[in-house]
Amino acid sequence: MKNTALKIEKLSKEYEDFKLDDVSFELPKGMVMGLVGENGAGKTTIIKLILNAIEKSGGQIDIFGMDNTKEEIACKERIGYVADEDYLIVTSNIKNYAKAFAHIYRNWDQELFEKYAKMWNLPPKKKFSTYSKGMKTKAMLALTLAHHPDLLILDEPTAGLDPVARIEVLDILREVVADGDKSVLFSTHITGDLDKIADCVTVLINGKVTESMDIDRIEEKYAVISGPLESLNVTNKDLCVGVRRGSVSFEALVERSHLDSFKNVSTRTPNIENLLTFSIWGHREDIVELGGENNG
Repeated sequence: MKNTALKIEKLSKEYEDFKLDDVSFELPKGMVMGLVGENGAGKTTIIKLILNAIEKSGGQIDIFGMDNTKEEIACKERIGYVADEDYLIVTSNIKNYAKAFAHIYRNWDQELFEKYAKMWNLPPKKKFSTYSKGMKTKAMLALTLAHHPDLLILDEPTAGLDPVARIEVLDILREVVADGDKSVLFSTHITGDLDKIADCVTVLINGKVTESMDIDRIEEKYAVISGPLESLNVTNKDLCVGVRRGSVSFEALVERSHLDSFKNVSTRTPNIENLLTFSIWGHREDIVELGGENNG
């Protein structure tokens, strides 16, 4: 537990039409973890449970060895959170929020806050109603980073940012974990961002974790194969994580240990997007068609 920022064991949450089912994973200190899954998979539910914003149905959440409900105040002192929707009061401004945060957090760093506000051109006295979506995201990031959180939880933080700001944010996240003591849980649909900075990834499909591993292990464990349809048969199709089929060709994600079961196929190294998309397709009952035969 000493080297673990976040440990989730057998976490569950039941709603009328959705169940987060027996979710377990660990985020080590000094690492960026990508939390990926399609809309409705349960990513935001997990984040709300970590923050104790909703009550869990079962399981355990430990933050730096502390129970997130029994030691909620101590846990939240060490957490920084940027939501997918802004929490900013439109009639207020970032200067007022900075004053409020300075009273809330013991580690508030006014100099660091002003550095980010200046870098992102955030007018201190202008109302948030005049801010664009991207500026609001930058404002929340500036406020969050300025209290030096040990665990930074981000829910789609780069979705509304321009390309330059996205690169700046990714650079900052890498700096955050550089000392080996801080960690980032990064929920996003932009898997290209994770390819740049993530050390590990957890895949969530329909409320269940299907994979949680270091990024290097994706390349070691899996391969994307493509070839003619006759190379895919009843026996080896079940060895695929997921398949996309066209009229004459297919592509699939398979474990490298199963490659000998496929003849006349080419292979390539998968990325996070491949792991996610083929995992989603593998859990659907319908056949996923290739966009064109050149994809095969």
